[in-house]
Amino acid sequence: MTFAAGALAVVPVLRTWALQWGATEAELDATLPGDDVVPAAGHVSTRAVSINAPADRVWPWLVQLGQGRGGFYSYDVLENLVGCDVHSANRIEARWQDLAVGDEVRLHPNADPLVVSEIDPDRALVLRGAPTPGGLAFSWAFVLRPAPDGSTRLVVRERYGYPHRSVGLLVEPVSFVSFLMSQAMLRGIKARAERPA
Repeated sequence: MTFAAGALAVVPVLRTWALQWGATEAELDATLPGDDVVPAAGHVSTRAVSINAPADRVWPWLVQLGQGRGGFYSYDVLENLVGCDVHSANRIEARWQDLAVGDEVRLHPNADPLVVSEIDPDRALVLRGAPTPGGLAFSWAFVLRPAPDGSTRLVVRERYGYPHRSVGLLVEPVSFVSFLMSQAMLRGIKARAERPA
């Protein structure tokens, strides 16, 4: 087996790992809030992290997500290389804590915003993207699951729906970027929520 063939054989394994980073089998199989926003998804990622803090300490960090708000607690430098103008907050800001269904959350100052589709304090925040001209639909769900020991599981699910396989070819490169940024975001939220109050 040549090096190239060996490398190609590893790609599906790495892809699966990236799409399921940190998630348990139960979380992968679970129906989560927001799944109905893009019911016929052609591409799904479910990633998760355990946070040693109760859900009510994690929730405020989720509510202030967004460009022009609390940022994404990820790699600001990389986001700003493409003009996102993101500055991840290191504290809870009261001005960003009011969020309601229909409110906009931006990823980039010049891109169409995501819209809050569902909000259930201390439990779930679901964002959806407007369908694109190519028919791509997108949802992004943040779900908090309290554990008996007082910790919280943060489960993040992205769902992409597209009518034609050709549109799906655009999603695959995006999914690698999504993994890179999402795992950093999950770790960033964890670090902030676990800090002593």
